[in-house]
Amino acid sequence: MTPAAEPHPEPDTEPESAQPGPEQPGPEQPESAQPDQLEPAETTVETEVTVRRIPRYSRFLIIGAGVGAIATFILTASFPSDPSVGFGALFGYFLLFGMPAGALIGAIMAILLDTVLTRRARTGMAERTTVDPLPYDDEPADSEAPESSAETGNR
Repeated sequence: MTPAAEPHPEPDTEPESAQPGPEQPGPEQPESAQPDQLEPAETTVETEVTVRRIPRYSRFLIIGAGVGAIATFILTASFPSDPSVGFGALFGYFLLFGMPAGALIGAIMAILLDTVLTRRARTGMAERTTVDPLPYDDEPADSEAPESSAETGNR
């Protein structure tokens, strides 16, 4: 018979491989496994953490300064300028006030948004796992570490 045509055992009966007998090495116990083989040290710590979103203040400051510069340009262009000074010099002068004012408004908006988002903060449990790697086979253990060349007199 072919393997596909072989009859399958009934669900109520035990398969032949499940009957007691001599233990064979399974996937958990490979034949080449050594009992003295080391496992990496693993440490797991659970901590309660607060998760919340925060605004990026630098982006609010930059966008606020940009909006301040655009508002300064619109306000400077909407009024007639003195022909002896010129539009460029007048715009540059008012830009010294418009950009910091826009950045200040952006910072205030970021602080208000941060206050709102702080109220929506959630707490939860976080698990931190630290795994210390095994030393290399050719690396000496701590107790077998060679002395430094200054102590032994070698150069």
